[in-house]
Amino acid sequence: MEVKELYTLYGLAEMLENNHFEIIHINTEIDEIWLAKYEKKKTTVVRLIHKEFAWKNHFKNDIAMVFQRIKSIEKTLRGSVEIHNVYIATNTPVDDWEILKKPMKLKDKKEVLMKVFYFSTTTFTNELDRLQSALHLREGWNLTYIPEREMEEYVYSYKKQVSEALKNQQTEWKNVYNYGKPFFLYLLLAINVVLFGLLEMNGGSTNTNTLINYGAKYNPAILNGEWWRVFTSMFLHIGFIHLGMNMLAIFYLGSLVERIYGSWRFLLIYILAGIGGGVTSFAFTTNVSAGASGALYGLVGALLFFGLNYKKLFFRTFGNGLIILIVINIVFSFLVPQIDASAHIGGLITGFVSAAFVQLPKLKRRFVSFSSIILYILLLLGFGVYGYSIHINSSEYQLTIIEELLEKQDYEAVIEQASIGLENNDNYQPLFLFQRSYAYIALKENEQAITDLENSIQHQQKSSEKIPEAYYNLALLYHETKDSRAKQMVKEAYELKPSDPGFKDLYEEIIGITPD
Repeated sequence: MEVKELYTLYGLAEMLENNHFEIIHINTEIDEIWLAKYEKKKTTVVRLIHKEFAWKNHFKNDIAMVFQRIKSIEKTLRGSVEIHNVYIATNTPVDDWEILKKPMKLKDKKEVLMKVFYFSTTTFTNELDRLQSALHLREGWNLTYIPEREMEEYVYSYKKQVSEALKNQQTEWKNVYNYGKPFFLYLLLAINVVLFGLLEMNGGSTNTNTLINYGAKYNPAILNGEWWRVFTSMFLHIGFIHLGMNMLAIFYLGSLVERIYGSWRFLLIYILAGIGGGVTSFAFTTNVSAGASGALYGLVGALLFFGLNYKKLFFRTFGNGLIILIVINIVFSFLVPQIDASAHIGGLITGFVSAAFVQLPKLKRRFVSFSSIILYILLLLGFGVYGYSIHINSSEYQLTIIEELLEKQDYEAVIEQASIGLENNDNYQPLFLFQRSYAYIALKENEQAITDLENSIQHQQKSSEKIPEAYYNLALLYHETKDSRAKQMVKEAYELKPSDPGFKDLYEEIIGITPD
């Protein structure tokens, strides 16, 4: 009878394979097989075992053990979990055991539903019908019982075939995670830390001017041709927390990516994704920014590309956790204004595309690789052109140009540039008017200067931000033209900047007394 039972067990396993179930575990010593199939957000697990019980309590203990085994592997199972626990034996327990056939639930992080089936000499037909109905099988039982020797050969052949296939798969998967060894990862970590120390020793990593001087992403400079900033900015960090969080994440993710892809592919993905994140940040944000976040998210994109090509291995190892982490971080990026969400998204996309370009070590698809590098170039050009068209007329850029023109004392050009900036009609109007008035003063065109200063101050009345120098200059011009409004204007200027000696001197000159 034992040969027939084993023939039944492995025949059921083959039937399930024909219905797209995958064998995930086999123990040939106790004749136990586990199969699984993910469909419609649910993982269906079937456990087949050749085991007989004399008493219900022994039966219950084995069911409890199966629940514990499911609990230990539930992280690798996607969606809800339903297990069909199938026993093949000669005889059924002698006491009242059929109550155990009722569906049972384990409530843990995931709700696990178990259905029990007990194939024996007397229950075979009914249990087979129950199992096929519960699993909604398209291809049912089609084995016929053959002579005992042929059944033995079938069992031996099937066990050998499955065992070798699983062993080869495990070897392949092990090799996938050990293609390369971390090398460039440590080099990149060292570069980031050294440059952070350099920033701290030369003004501080949170100092905007220091960041700009050392290569942070600064849109006006990029618009002036310093495109290299989208590369250098990925090696700079703003504060210890920013550095620590990025380096920790890169250490763990980078180690995994370099092992999977190999050192040179890893380095190329890191650099291309970092540049992609920098260009995307240029296109969609105006703040001075720095950090390896674009490259970091590029590593995540590379792992997603790996998951696309090794779905089973991906979801059985880190896939579910990685997807949850991505969703949380992207939502967090958009909720916290200080985080450069565009660099994160840009890095993620270009990291995925870069991984498709360099390809996984054992996947050589030239068309995919060629298409991906074309797509990468198009993405960079698209984001770059979009950013240029948006920022070239932005107020921030116009103010930067004006500062440079003032240093060169090109006042006619300052007037022209400020007039262009005023067309934006935004919150920078008071500053553009002030800058233009300064140029008018330098050109001895005081009437135009007075008009601009009056308009600038009028705009400032609606804002909490004031420009003390605008009040000072207007008070000075009023005083030169004997305008009585000079007294009120100098009082307001002094209130805004009482610590400035020049403001105090003008106050004394116009009012005639020393301010309190």
